Amino acid sequence: MKNLLFIPMYNCKKQIVRVLDQIDDNNVKYFTEIIIVNNRSTDNGEEVVKKYLKKRNFSIPVKLFRNDSNYGLGGSHKVAFNYAISNSFDYVTVLHGDDQGSINNIIPVLESKEYLKHDCMLGSRFMKGSKLQGYSKFRTFGNRVYNVIFSIGLLKKISDLGSGLNMYSTKMLKSKFYLKFPDKLTFNCYMLLAANYYKHDIKFFPIVWREDDQVSNVKMFSQAMTTLGLVFKYIFRRGKYIKSELRDNIVEEYTAKEVYPEEEV
Repeated sequence: MKNLLFIPMYNCKKQIVRVLDQIDDNNVKYFTEIIIVNNRSTDNGEEVVKKYLKKRNFSIPVKLFRNDSNYGLGGSHKVAFNYAISNSFDYVTVLHGDDQGSINNIIPVLESKEYLKHDCMLGSRFMKGSKLQGYSKFRTFGNRVYNVIFSIGLLKKISDLGSGLNMYSTKMLKSKFYLKFPDKLTFNCYMLLAANYYKHDIKFFPIVWREDDQVSNVKMFSQAMTTLGLVFKYIFRRGKYIKSELRDNIVEEYTAKEVYPEEEV
């Protein structure tokens, strides 16, 4: 079983090193390769990662990519998904580079091989067994309300619209249905809608989520209105909506340059 660990990064030079420090002898054995995808960060984070990788020896290959354009978080996912498919990985595990989640939260899923029963395993901040640290009551309430709205719209219990710790089967991704989804922060919401439409088997698992020194790129009100709009569009149009071109800016090909070690993809 080939499992790719994908770490998206954008302006998180303080946090990305802590994320890489999470990877140790106890959990690295569950992964075949690690790729870090830098979405054109402007905070010198790329150089920080390069210096870190030169000093530390991992037992598996580690590569650092720089997107050829600022694609957004969704676009970085597309770069990683395409890479996983092209290189015959069986699974892609996503761990955000801002150090809000812990890779160790998915280790029980990997140890038990629960992932083999499902198309994707999604980390949830708001289910039984989860813990929130430094997360405001207002944001918690807002997220729970939207989870209920999505649950009604999808006729399935949804306990998180998108955390930073998820695992996808590449068998599920091979059709590349995700390419027409917006490259914005709502990408995970569209992945949920697609999972519902294509009848992908999803399962949530509890995680610990913390906010310390992270800087959020989310504009809460506009993000909330956008999220509400997309679920209602899906409810009324379903396949016509999820299969349509949903991007504001069309990207013909999501490409990235390998900057450590240096190669092209």
